Amino acid sequence: MESIRVRVLGKGAEAILYLEIWRGRLVIRKVRVPKRYRNPKLDIILRRWRTSLEAKLLYEAKRLGVPVPCIFDVDLDATTIVMEYIQGMRLRDVLSNLDSDVIRRYFEQIGESVGILHKHGIVHGDLTTSNMIITRSGNVYLIDFGLGAFSHKLEDQGTDLHLMLRALESTHGALAQFCFKFFIRGYRKVMGSRTNEVLRKVKEIRSRGRYVAVEERRR
Repeated sequence: MESIRVRVLGKGAEAILYLEIWRGRLVIRKVRVPKRYRNPKLDIILRRWRTSLEAKLLYEAKRLGVPVPCIFDVDLDATTIVMEYIQGMRLRDVLSNLDSDVIRRYFEQIGESVGILHKHGIVHGDLTTSNMIITRSGNVYLIDFGLGAFSHKLEDQGTDLHLMLRALESTHGALAQFCFKFFIRGYRKVMGSRTNEVLRKVKEIRSRGRYVAVEERRR
């Protein structure tokens, strides 16, 4: 069945997002675009692989009960995914206007969701408040698994949390530590003592970054 394109929702380095009407419902069509600097044969292999991987990550996350968009259709030849359109507001856009109790509830929920992913070997790869949608019912959906992977590695889990903390600090500086505190509270509910290992890895990763920054200033 032909879909009706409503508008372009966003353009990134890897893909274009379209809002469409597909089989009577609003959907997102994510189209991975060719990279001109890559060999065409390699390019299509990489785009198909990333499309397939993202669809599998979303499917598995949904199966685990994590709030993520449903997958409706995958076309590897066209490197596209048709998925549920989550109606709501990006957490990034509303966070500064929320009271502390609401922030606490949201970030505990996010922490639990990420804990479930990590416990079952999924890393998101881009945990920012731009990739979190607040719905009318008060659920927080995680979107855009385009940089995600299947991994149980401590390094990958630590990197996930490090990137989230860094994103909070750069975008919501005054609230960063408060948000991260309750994120970790939710995360610990699922990950238990493993949380301490992941946090030590986060500290190590952050130290590496500071070391590199100091060395660059010395040059």
